Amino acid sequence: MENHPLKIISSGEEVVNIGKFPSWLHRKLPKGGTLFQTNEVIKKKRLHTVCEEAKCPNLLECYSKKTATFLIMGRECTRACSFCDIDFSRAPKALDNDEPRHIAESVQELGLKHVVITMVARDDLSDGGAHHLVKVMEAVRSHSPDVTIEVLTSDFDGNKVALRTIIEAYPEIFNHNIETVPRLTAKVRFKATYERSLDMLTTAKEMRSEQLVKSGLMVGLGETKDEIVATLGDLAAIGVDIVTMGQYLQASRKKLPVKEYIHPDLFKEYEEIGKSFGIPYMYTGPFVRSSYNANVIIRNMTINSD
Repeated sequence: MENHPLKIISSGEEVVNIGKFPSWLHRKLPKGGTLFQTNEVIKKKRLHTVCEEAKCPNLLECYSKKTATFLIMGRECTRACSFCDIDFSRAPKALDNDEPRHIAESVQELGLKHVVITMVARDDLSDGGAHHLVKVMEAVRSHSPDVTIEVLTSDFDGNKVALRTIIEAYPEIFNHNIETVPRLTAKVRFKATYERSLDMLTTAKEMRSEQLVKSGLMVGLGETKDEIVATLGDLAAIGVDIVTMGQYLQASRKKLPVKEYIHPDLFKEYEEIGKSFGIPYMYTGPFVRSSYNANVIIRNMTINSD
């Protein structure tokens, strides 16, 4: 992080200048051998996780719980978003035909009940990688028939045929992140647009209404409270079922600096606002990420629907 003072934004709009992380962004390291077991399985199968590639602050906690978000189609992305630390390449390596089997074997070995599969953007492929993602889903189900699957996808450059390919493979949760408010989208995201992300989420829900649709955004990038409220309103209007919201943290000096640290009280306020708009499940907090505790979310959604 840069050394100049940052702001803490609370629900009361109070601003406090600081020069280091606030207390709520400090956490204890998890203990136990499960962390190393998870890492061993992933390395043995030569797989990638977004936990590692994007330097997620929850990596140790999730690995210690035998959970991980599998990152497919390589570790090179055709987009260079200014918030994300995944490597950029205009010509990524060819797809690995063994990847679906390796992921399926890892899911089985880890004993996962719910698996999250995300992807790098592959604008170099005509379908954006949609068919490869379906192959991964099919392999996982063939090894672990009772597992529930959540896919966290790119916008496929607006390709609705590619989107339908995914939806017709029946993931339990379709997830695509809106990431930030409209005003900051061009600065934060590469090529993706706010409007196209809303359109893809809308279409995913229309293609299969009973499917859970999920989206997430980061805060602390300089957005205003009114802009966040408006974005929650947009997501509610198109029928998004689950919204996650977490504190943006700068992964490296090359990435966008943090503008504000959002106080947990304001996260709670955003959660209540989203619920008041009709979003069934809001999950907010400083360490919340799009796939963080995804197994808990789907379990709660299932319980609430019974």
